Amino acid sequence: MIGNQNQQRIFGLDLMRAIAILMVLFGHCVWILPNSNSLFHQMMVLSGFLGVEVFFILSGFLIGKILYDLYLKEDFTLSKVFYFLKRRWYRTFPNYFLVLLVDIGIASIVGYSTPYLWKYFVFLQNINTTMLPFFPESWSLAVEEHAYIVLPLFLFLATWFLKPKHKSRFFLVAVLALIFIFFCAKINYELTTMNTTLAQWNVSLKAVVLYRLDSIFIGVLCSWIYCTYKSFWQTNKHVFFVIGISVFIFQFVAIGYFRLMIDTYPFLWNVLYLPMVSIGVACFLPVLSDWKTETAFYQKPIVFISVVSYSVYLLHYSVVLQLLKHYISYDAQNTFQLLGFVFVYVLLTFFLSYLLYRFYEKPLMDLRDKNS
Repeated sequence: MIGNQNQQRIFGLDLMRAIAILMVLFGHCVWILPNSNSLFHQMMVLSGFLGVEVFFILSGFLIGKILYDLYLKEDFTLSKVFYFLKRRWYRTFPNYFLVLLVDIGIASIVGYSTPYLWKYFVFLQNINTTMLPFFPESWSLAVEEHAYIVLPLFLFLATWFLKPKHKSRFFLVAVLALIFIFFCAKINYELTTMNTTLAQWNVSLKAVVLYRLDSIFIGVLCSWIYCTYKSFWQTNKHVFFVIGISVFIFQFVAIGYFRLMIDTYPFLWNVLYLPMVSIGVACFLPVLSDWKTETAFYQKPIVFISVVSYSVYLLHYSVVLQLLKHYISYDAQNTFQLLGFVFVYVLLTFFLSYLLYRFYEKPLMDLRDKNS
């Protein structure tokens, strides 16, 4: 049923989304395993981080194509901005608010504190400060929701004031301006914050909306290149792929090898590191966006994982993992028990995610499309 829901799906982008959510799941398994300083443990942490970065670029790429097409077709009025936002909110709000309410109930069961709950209802839990401890995975959703608002409103206001003659080039200039503005926010962070630890970097920079919106807009920039210079995009896809691999080798191998650590190279980490990750991920888009269809045996499971990925992201940690750890005890040193717990965790996550998608998310998406 899921695999056939949309004949216009691009398999490469489904693969990208499926890999991203599996990386996030793998990364959060670190909370199941015993504490360790092993390479495997570090790879799990890195996996969760990189999975979210993939989501940012992919999200920017997809909304960028939608907004660019909307922007060029006719006058970009305020009603067009609200049309765009309404469609995005139909996609993101219902699942988010439902799971947020469930998480509040779970917090009361397991005894977690829930300070400043109101911020979660307006996506302000990490707008310019350290991420709050409750519902921690929601930090990335706040980044995306603010990007959905900032980009079309910025385009509308800039177009209204400047009245550009060449809308395609103006779209590019607007996106570059937003990337520059939020890149400068990281420079300001570097100049005003004495951050020389990765622990602080992780919560006060990496997971803060103000410093992460440029990641989404880099994905939007890719959509402009794709729509405007499609031949260049396709002809050089393997060149971009090699560049992406090279960026990753530098960031995840060479930085450690040459000891370019945050305590001695804070500018690299506080200002350059996250945009470089975004650029590295973006370099895989030309190859993956050109992978239109697939008929191999893995096509259906990949599409299934891609389709339920949003539900998986919302449910896997604060709902499934928290309840399992609260009600089921296991010996982390016992390999059999550990693997059994991981198996139940993954299986239950996908089962509940399918139910959420099938009986809640998809009907609302169908309603959105019907009313468009």
